[in-house]
Amino acid sequence: MDIRFSGSRSEAAPLTWGQRAIWDTIRKTAPDDHYFNFGRVLAVPRRARPLTVAGAAEVLRALVERHESLRTRLGEAPRGRTLRAGGTEPYGKIVHTSGAEPYGKVVRTSGAEPYEHDDGAEPWQVLATGGSIPVTVSEGDPERLRDALAETAFDYGNEWPLKVGLVVDRDEVTHIVLVFCHLAADGLGAEVAVTDLRLLLLRGSVPGPPPPSPLELARWQCSEQGLKVAAVAAEHWESEYRRIPPTMFDRRAGVPSDPPIWRAHLVSRAMDLAVRRVAALSGASTSTVLLTAASVLAGRVTGHDLSAMLPIVGNRFRGDTVNAVTTLSQEGLFVLDLREGGFTELLRAAKPAALRAYRSAYHDPHDRDRLTERAGRERGVPIHPYCCFNDMRFTDRVDASPDERSVRRALAETTLTWPLSQDRLNCRFCLHVTGEPGGLGVSLTADTGYLPRPAMERYLLDLESLLVEAAFREALEPVG
Repeated sequence: MDIRFSGSRSEAAPLTWGQRAIWDTIRKTAPDDHYFNFGRVLAVPRRARPLTVAGAAEVLRALVERHESLRTRLGEAPRGRTLRAGGTEPYGKIVHTSGAEPYGKVVRTSGAEPYEHDDGAEPWQVLATGGSIPVTVSEGDPERLRDALAETAFDYGNEWPLKVGLVVDRDEVTHIVLVFCHLAADGLGAEVAVTDLRLLLLRGSVPGPPPPSPLELARWQCSEQGLKVAAVAAEHWESEYRRIPPTMFDRRAGVPSDPPIWRAHLVSRAMDLAVRRVAALSGASTSTVLLTAASVLAGRVTGHDLSAMLPIVGNRFRGDTVNAVTTLSQEGLFVLDLREGGFTELLRAAKPAALRAYRSAYHDPHDRDRLTERAGRERGVPIHPYCCFNDMRFTDRVDASPDERSVRRALAETTLTWPLSQDRLNCRFCLHVTGEPGGLGVSLTADTGYLPRPAMERYLLDLESLLVEAAFREALEPVG
């Protein structure tokens, strides 16, 4: 079956900053770009049952019609409309179309580029008025269905950026499964979509007007105000690129594993308790505590006194974008001088450094590309940290009460698994933080040519040890 939707307009515009950033990442990761797909599972609320397949399709139709990003694909720029270098606006306004050309002249390749266009031009975002999204109906485990839908990369020019599954028990829908293309939503945007879906199931509507769409964001980002924000961010990237190591992981460690990209996943209740305690005693957020510890260890492993890390930032600081279903997340640039002292001193220095990094994340990737090229030319070596940090949790809980004996006893519960391996990734070191039923989840996805699997495992265990020691051996003081 299909979800048939009908919107109020068809338009085309340049990619937003967030779309441009993830599109560049997708291109560099293909053919393993399914890595960026992600899903959500919503159990149908008791008050919305019984829910038929047809009823679920109607609710999903309303969701797609509310959020334009879910019916936006890549397409060609209208003739004569291109972006100037630096991201200024030559097109004058959003282009209204009648069935804008999808990015059809594209082919999936077996090499680095997932799609090619005749002239190599950057695609635009193309919003369609109507269409239909296929629905997979299945029995059994909803998480297994989510994983199955997510394991294949999207066809970005011809496929809608949302895959939908319904889990049924006899004739009743028990779970709704959504898998998002990262061009359409980030983690926070997906949470908004799931919240709206729940409201549609329970009330039949979502209060208030829809939040800004990617089209409105593109218009603002190309405005005078948007360009000023981009310029401030560019100043930070330019100044830090003159002093950071050209790359954090700059030395080959030998022959990589086959395949070269692996993920180690550690789940630790001890680290969860320790991080909450450090945050409570220092006044920092748990995310800043983890970012500081991760940067300290990255510097130790690589031998650099300046540790440069790219935290993924949600960029939902403006009131009108808080509830936007789109991809706003981008990398910021966090730099920490490890010569400033022990962990307490470094945590104190990390707070303003993190704020600067968060501000720098809302930037035009064209500006960043230009500055990266210029810094590399001036320094005579390519500049890119290839070291990122992504705290994917939505809550920040602090608690100073755990005692040392309880925390150290919890170390025995720590688990480490290897859930993923693949051929390509656009980074050498990616740390992801998640909340897990058994504690704090920390995943390290790395290029084993630079960080072999034993070193990946040691990094995660050392991160746990560092934070447990900091919770009880450091003289922690409020950081601000």
